[in-house]
Order: sequence, then structure tokens, then C-alpha cells
Amino acid sequence: MSESSILRKDLDNEQFIQLRKNTEKIADLLHKRLKNHLSILKPLFNPVKLLGAYIKSANMDDVPGSDKAFARLQEKYAAICETPFGLPRKLSSPLTSMTSQIDATPYKYPIYMGETKDKATTVSAPTRWVLSYQSDCPYDRMREMIKGTVSRQPEELKTSLIKHLTMVLLLEKFKELAQLFQDLRYEVEIEKMQELGGLPVVLLKAPIETFLPSDEFIQNVTQLSGIPAFQEIIDFDAPENMPDPLKESLQQAIT
Repeated sequence: MSESSILRKDLDNEQFIQLRKNTEKIADLLHKRLKNHLSILKPLFNPVKLLGAYIKSANMDDVPGSDKAFARLQEKYAAICETPFGLPRKLSSPLTSMTSQIDATPYKYPIYMGETKDKATTVSAPTRWVLSYQSDCPYDRMREMIKGTVSRQPEELKTSLIKHLTMVLLLEKFKELAQLFQDLRYEVEIEKMQELGGLPVVLLKAPIETFLPSDEFIQNVTQLSGIPAFQEIIDFDAPENMPDPLKESLQQAIT
């Protein structure tokens, strides 16, 4: 889903204040719900199921298909590790051990407004999250390293790239996991993060629509706050208009 496809709606100040409160409440509930789901699903995401002896673990047995999986990991890593990360292309085996614990980080992206379009406003999505194996360098920290607002730590960056790519490869191989997410009412996408050199990441989306007000409204809000950040907004009727895939599939079955 591209940012240009997000719905735009006009707002007045009173509507914005109420909708922002509602959005924060819904975002908090959705994030807690997702964390609970990920905690329950954690055993299914053991990276050893994918990489076998190519990753350090208590059980270093071979896993069918692990040779191919490691080769794919090496290929994907080599394609994005140099720019903008400045990392060597070759991965050594076995990889550092990796926990099955999953991080769900709210998805953020830049938008540019005004005539010059030289300064970005960071927009966060209350219904979308980037999934990765737990890391000392999660998605947000990696973005800050690339922007130069925090110092680069090459080993942290390397480990983070490996963990994001491993999550992508795991869902590509075990398609039942993606289906399970869909049954829990999440949309699953592989998104290439252009600000991170095209790094592919797993993106989950809850089935509730969001929108942004006009650029002028966003600029007024960010100028008042002094912080170049904004959050997508959930409209009053959005929860009532949530789709129900199970209901739709059952209806199709009997028509």
C-alpha cells in the first residue's frame, strides 16, 4: 500500500481533537491484541525451522531445504547491504543465534509538503506494523542510524537486516503462517522500504481504514507542536465498516 493511496479528508479542529483521542485508544487496543497473538504464535516462528544448522541453536541438526534458504538469505542480504548500510556482502555460517520473539513496530513513513518539499514529516500508522525477530536494532533504530541521528553500529545493522530478511523468507516458505494471520484478520504484505535501500520487510495491517487530512492541516498541527510528526487518523465510522472475511466467504459459499 503506497502512501499516495491513503484517503484524504477535510477536518476542523474540534473533529481532529476527538478523532485523535479515539485513534490513540484504538491504536493501543490493536497493538495489545497483536502482541498477544504474537506471543501465542511465537513457537511457530522458530528460525531454525528455516535455516537449520546455518544458525546457532541448541539443536544444530540439518533441516530439509535449509541450504536453499541460506542461499536465498545470502542473495537478499547481498542485494541491499552495501547501500545505504555500508556492510560487507558475505554472510558467514553459522549465523548468530536468533530468538523466536517477534517485534511489532508501528509503521512510519515520510511525507513531503509545501513547494520546496525539502523537509519530511514522519507519519505513523496506527493500524500497520513492521514484523521482525527481536533485535537490539529494531526498525525505528535502524531508520535513525541511516538518517544519521544516532551513530551507526555496523554489527547491529547487520543483525537487524538478517532478522528482517529471515522473517520474510520464513513467511514465503511457510505460507500457512500468512494464512493464519489472515484468519486473525490481518493483511500480510512484503513491503520494500525505499528509505532503507529497498529492504523487504513483513508488514501487517489490521482491517480498519485510516485517512490523513490536507497537507495544510498537517502543517498547521506540526508547526504548533514543533515536532515534524503526525499520525494517520481513524474515522468515527471506521470500526463499524470493518470487513469480515469469514462472513464474506460463507456468504459466497451459499450463493
